[in-house]
Amino acid sequence: MISAVLPTYNRAPMAFVQGEGSWLTAEDGTRYLDLGSGIAVNALGHANPALVQTLTEQAQKLWHVSNVYRIPEQEALAQLLVDTTFADTVFFTNSGTETAELAIKMARKYHYDKGQPREEFLAFEGAFHGRSTGAIALAGSEKMTKGYGPLMPGFRQLPFGDLEALKAAISDKTCAVIVEPIQGEGGIRALSDAFLREMRALCDAHGALLIFDEVQCGMGRTGRLFAHEWAGVAPDIMMVAKGIGGGFPLGAVLASEQAASGMVAGTHGSTYGGNPLGCAVGAKVVQIISDPAFLAEVSRKGALLRQGLEGLVASHPAVFAEVRGQGLMLGLKCVVTNTDVVKEGYGQHLLTVAAADNAIRILPALNIPDEDIAEALKRLDAVAAALEAA
Repeated sequence: MISAVLPTYNRAPMAFVQGEGSWLTAEDGTRYLDLGSGIAVNALGHANPALVQTLTEQAQKLWHVSNVYRIPEQEALAQLLVDTTFADTVFFTNSGTETAELAIKMARKYHYDKGQPREEFLAFEGAFHGRSTGAIALAGSEKMTKGYGPLMPGFRQLPFGDLEALKAAISDKTCAVIVEPIQGEGGIRALSDAFLREMRALCDAHGALLIFDEVQCGMGRTGRLFAHEWAGVAPDIMMVAKGIGGGFPLGAVLASEQAASGMVAGTHGSTYGGNPLGCAVGAKVVQIISDPAFLAEVSRKGALLRQGLEGLVASHPAVFAEVRGQGLMLGLKCVVTNTDVVKEGYGQHLLTVAAADNAIRILPALNIPDEDIAEALKRLDAVAAALEAA
């Protein structure tokens, strides 16, 4: 039967009917160990009891009222994010793509209101900032942009991690520099702390805004609430989504008071963004993940998983080339085709996610038990052995 769903995805031949923790159950009853977490979305696992309770309690009270009115749940989550980050103000969206659109508008409006309009954004090759027309122009790759021209102007892509290229490109005409501290779709490629610090200094020197896209690498995934914290720098604007809702569609743009100064009444809006249901769940997610003890456990689990992955690289050099990433945002660059690794994983009832640069992403729930980490390594070992024997 031909599906009524627009065929924009090459979907795996399976469907899931239930989830619990790090496990998903398929229609035929087979259980799969999930190392993808809906691509870093289910940060606290499937059907997390605390989130289910919060969602249920809020659903019985109020779902949606529109931003025509004050929304106490929205105000509470915004204050929580301000209290735990660099930000002075927050705007809520439904997705990461929407955060990209607001970040672009906010940065350009900032310079316009200063009487010095700037339109040029500097981004980096391999980036992924969403799939809207603005976001694909920002990323710039042929894969993202082919067939959708003319593209929104004002975006320039630089080689990933090339500090000299950034120094040569940035000027007093640069509106903003945007970067993922760790690229997700790009292959779990991390920028060094030194690079992020130099980037901050260059933006300050030229009066440009610095935007961090932490949609995938944020919300505790690296062992800090946000990945940029490891470098000891702060952006002017930050894009957040995926894990902040724990599975509920939710995004946020965080900004300093100065960077957001142009966004006054009427300059931006969202019908669903910041609804009571999403914000109640988001607040519970942030409360849990921002706990220092929880973050310390993410780092410990990440080190345990990474040690095991390094062992797999050593044991199977014909399959795996290197381990990348930090915390529980890890990747394996493959020697064989990465999609073959993902597909062989299905045979071992293991779920991973492909990325660019022939890598697979390993993005488990941040509260994955140690025994599930051990089981994941066992199954990845079986995947490699099967590919070697093929």
